[in-house]
Amino acid sequence: MAGRRIRIVAAVVALGAAATACSAPGGESGAEGAADSVVLGVATEPDSLSPLLGYGKDGNSKIFDGLLELGADLTLRPALAADLPQVSPDGRTYTYTLRDGVTFSDGKPFTAADVVFTYETILDEKTNNPNRSELAAVDSVRADGEGKVVFRLKYPYAAFAARTVLPIVPRHVAAGQDPNTGSFNTDPIGTGPYVLADWRKGEKVVFKANPRYWGTKPEVERVTMAIVTDDDVRATRLRSGDLDGAVLPPALAATFKGDRDRKTYRAKSYDYRAVSLPTANKVTGDPAVRRALDLAVDRETMVDKILNGAGRPAYGPLPSNDTWFAKGTERARDTDGAARLLDRAGWKAGADGIRAKGGVRAAFTLYHPAGDKVRRDHALAYASDAKRIGVDITVKSATWAVIEPEMGRQAVLAGFGSIGDPDFGLYTLLHSTLAGDGYNNMPRYTNPAVDRALDDGRRTRDTAARKAAYDTVQRELAKDPGYTFLTHLEHVYVLADRWKDLTTQVEPHEHGFSSGPWWNVEDWKPQG
Repeated sequence: MAGRRIRIVAAVVALGAAATACSAPGGESGAEGAADSVVLGVATEPDSLSPLLGYGKDGNSKIFDGLLELGADLTLRPALAADLPQVSPDGRTYTYTLRDGVTFSDGKPFTAADVVFTYETILDEKTNNPNRSELAAVDSVRADGEGKVVFRLKYPYAAFAARTVLPIVPRHVAAGQDPNTGSFNTDPIGTGPYVLADWRKGEKVVFKANPRYWGTKPEVERVTMAIVTDDDVRATRLRSGDLDGAVLPPALAATFKGDRDRKTYRAKSYDYRAVSLPTANKVTGDPAVRRALDLAVDRETMVDKILNGAGRPAYGPLPSNDTWFAKGTERARDTDGAARLLDRAGWKAGADGIRAKGGVRAAFTLYHPAGDKVRRDHALAYASDAKRIGVDITVKSATWAVIEPEMGRQAVLAGFGSIGDPDFGLYTLLHSTLAGDGYNNMPRYTNPAVDRALDDGRRTRDTAARKAAYDTVQRELAKDPGYTFLTHLEHVYVLADRWKDLTTQVEPHEHGFSSGPWWNVEDWKPQG
């Protein structure tokens, strides 16, 4: 993962044991069984289940609710708010009327004070929330009695309502703890359809239906997220009946074709794979090298061979079929042009075909997370394409604990992508003020024109002005890439055919744990 602080769990699961497994992890019921429980195989788990540290910021957190939520088509609808917000004519004041009769899972009432506490804690610089910049427009948040909350913004921010899917935490519990280290991070209380029943890190997270939920009681009473980092092991456990469903790479999902007991779901997404090219590296710090690599990459073949057609070439952070995509930034592969660019920049080929300049060999390391077949295959294909223009890339597999300290010096096969508004994904990816801030702006990319355009896009409600700003961002990236954008992915899931009318949303990069056909598992109904 990249872009958000979600860790890949370094758990090793024996393939042979997985192949013979016949029960769900930890003895959970559900796999190949009743429709009132489900066991799902996912690759990652959060570090924390606290929204104060970033959990559930895009919705679908199960334990919590936001003021608003996203429907199947990503339209905003009321959740803890009774209706959509009232917005002042100047676009700087948002007033939310809260839903009556909502309680937290411990029986305490939900009030405006909880909303104020949640937002103020996240905005406090002492709180280690990596997404704080997404709320930079907020000047103040205050309660108007127990039933209303008023946000005042520093400037008109067109995307603000979509940010209020942020989950709300109980002040009466969390206020007495350090938000960074308190027990709330692993023992949360919310208003959502489920409560946490068990969490064994690196193994599973179990949710059970919340008996005090303000909405319709879920018919799926127990949901187990089995943490299985290795793609092959996840597929094997699904096939053996140990899992009811799983997120899988397209090639592995294709092996379930014709299975009458399971259905395959493909979700469109904003998720993409890109190579982060650190500006501090002696090779990738040269804009000519970054531009040449961008020209050399064979995106079409990656989509066909690695994604099995479940995706499209990525020319930037926004998909080419998105309304915000800058037309004309599509780029064909041009290895000859890439070679000429390197020649002009002084990178000359040696006897072994690898280029050098000023005694520096055109060579660097590209990391990818262990167990992720899709990223591994992207990394290997990228290295092969680079070799054709005289750039030598060593591909290494590692855990995120190993990769994170190297992000400022070596390349990383990263994954990003946010839903809801272009500001959500682009600002943290590219703005120079966030360079080296965790997974934000991993390559330490700095481009004043990009910074200005990102600020312009964030600070106006005018759609045409915002489109022009984000067009500028994308065109600048084509000229001066800080990443090599490779592919936009469709997410693929395989799931036992025991529930009806399952759907998928358009998904962000973070998927599997919260997204997938189970994004609204609380609404599932048994077949028949």
